[in-house]
Amino acid sequence: MENWRKYEKTYFMPPEPCYDWVKKDSIDKAPIWCSVDLRDGNQALIEPMSLDEKLEFFQLLVDVGFKMIEVGFPAASETEYQFLRTLIEQNMIPDDVTIQVLTQAREHIIRKTFDAVKGAPHAIIHVYNSTSVAQREQVFKKDKEQVKQIAIDGAKLLKELAEETDGNFTFQYSPESFQGTEVDYALEVCNAVLEIWQPTADNKAIINLPTTVENAMPHVFASQVEYFNKHLRDRENVILSLHPHNDRGSGVSDAELGILAGADKIEGTLFGNGERTGNVDIITLAMNMFSQGVNPELDFSNMSDICEIYERVTRMKVSPRQPYAGDLVFTAFSGSHQDAIAKGMTWREEHDCQTWTVPYLPIDPQDVGRRYDSDVIRINSQSGKGGVNYILKQSFGISLPEKMREEVGYLVKDVSDKAHEELTPDNVYHIFEDHYINAKPIFSVDEFHFKQEDGIVAEATIHHNGSNRKITGVGNGRLDAVSNAIKHYFDIEFELAFYEEHSLTKGSSSRAVAYVGVISNKKRYWGVGVDADIIKASIEALVVAVNKLDSVQRSQTCKDERLLEITNYIYANYREVTLDDLAEKFFLSKPYLSKYIKEKSGMTFGDILKEIRMKKARAMLKSSSATVESIAESVGYQNVEHFNRTFKKLYNITPVQYRNKP
Repeated sequence: MENWRKYEKTYFMPPEPCYDWVKKDSIDKAPIWCSVDLRDGNQALIEPMSLDEKLEFFQLLVDVGFKMIEVGFPAASETEYQFLRTLIEQNMIPDDVTIQVLTQAREHIIRKTFDAVKGAPHAIIHVYNSTSVAQREQVFKKDKEQVKQIAIDGAKLLKELAEETDGNFTFQYSPESFQGTEVDYALEVCNAVLEIWQPTADNKAIINLPTTVENAMPHVFASQVEYFNKHLRDRENVILSLHPHNDRGSGVSDAELGILAGADKIEGTLFGNGERTGNVDIITLAMNMFSQGVNPELDFSNMSDICEIYERVTRMKVSPRQPYAGDLVFTAFSGSHQDAIAKGMTWREEHDCQTWTVPYLPIDPQDVGRRYDSDVIRINSQSGKGGVNYILKQSFGISLPEKMREEVGYLVKDVSDKAHEELTPDNVYHIFEDHYINAKPIFSVDEFHFKQEDGIVAEATIHHNGSNRKITGVGNGRLDAVSNAIKHYFDIEFELAFYEEHSLTKGSSSRAVAYVGVISNKKRYWGVGVDADIIKASIEALVVAVNKLDSVQRSQTCKDERLLEITNYIYANYREVTLDDLAEKFFLSKPYLSKYIKEKSGMTFGDILKEIRMKKARAMLKSSSATVESIAESVGYQNVEHFNRTFKKLYNITPVQYRNKP
């Protein structure tokens, strides 16, 4: 790009240093806002708004809270003229709203402008002429005095016609192409205009400085504004206004630094619509103030409706990255960002925070009508455990245990990665539901009953291989008892390692959710249950977790029906049952019964009984303070020394050591 050589600076610094604005670090109050959407914004549209569209947009601006609205260039076209007359004749201008109209400093245009504003409750007549070096030399071919005279003549005509026309008028003057004008000369022209108008405290004038084509860094503009602020005549009776454009992408910075330099009023548009790269975006300016605790005096709490009306009537699009308003500006896809946001929100809840300091969110999205569950944390292949957990908690009341989050996060990410698409909160929940709530492909436990006998005895109905069977288990609690019954049924081993429960924070307050983690072969498996009955929810969670065990998934059969009945009877009567009792109960001879049990289970009657008694003893050692002697007796051992030897032989540890083991 060798053509850079043909460019040079086209702005002018003030004739004296003007850097007092640098000493300020923030804006402490909102400026006077003036929307120019209906004039500057409208003339930049490919298809300008119709009369009805302009009326709707005007009402939107009123609803947002604008007290000054530039409604058009009434001398430019019949549509512009009729729009203004409609506002006036149909009494659509609220008493506290001042309309503003634009006119060139040319006599016939000024006269038609005054015709258009007749009867307006209060109107600003905004007159301008271009003062820049380029415009003077190339367009008007006039010297400085001649260009200044255009401004003076226009100012005189405004004053003359205002005295002849019914209405309440304020005068505004703009040295168009201000940034391409020598600053001291621009001041000279503006002061000449003010000398004609003679503003007072009750009838102030407005001097507007437009960056018609932005050509300098923001600090240059601030220095130019400060020079005006210090040297403008009748300053106390003048509203100093700025009209930043965005050719260098610095419109917001120009406006903010300009306010620090002394400006009183800002002209701009919603979303920065305007010619070329647009005007300054008033939404961004106002929300920047809002984010630092300054009342912007404009209401953007329903941003989605504002976006909808704007896009519909202008046929322009709000960028998804538009500050404060875009669809994605509060959205976190990144796992680390999601985790930080989720933790920040939890911190706010735990500490009852009154101020907003959540990581990655400059303001609370709810303040502009956005939702945390659908707008802030959104799930795709870049997301993490924190984001997935946040979605489940915010939208469905599911608060995953810390140890479970990583697995669920990777599961959801994998689905998004393979589908190459974002997942909605409903998508996330359905994935979670399919894998952790409804996943019971091998068996289910459909009914259960409990009784207290030195612990808990569970009698449950298991549905497996198309049929229902009764199973019995003993444990130190209901969940442990059902867990032991399932182990007994499938002849498998696993550790019931994790349990957590909470009431659902969304939907019915009577429902609860339970999380169960089991460990088998050093691998953890998770299940979740949701039910009004927490016992049922916890057993459902256990069943889902156990269904995932490799040993269960490989199991196509279980103990045969008779063996299951026999071992269930042993479980239910483990304290005093004998082989004689079993033989009598099942109408079998002792030798046949003993051989049958060994062939079908691989264990003798004595081994099965010993295993059941020891499981019960272990549960009692951990859950009660009963002596070893009383525990031995309660599980069927009259001799405590025999109990101790049997326990140590089976587990390589004494009962006392087992109890004291962390």
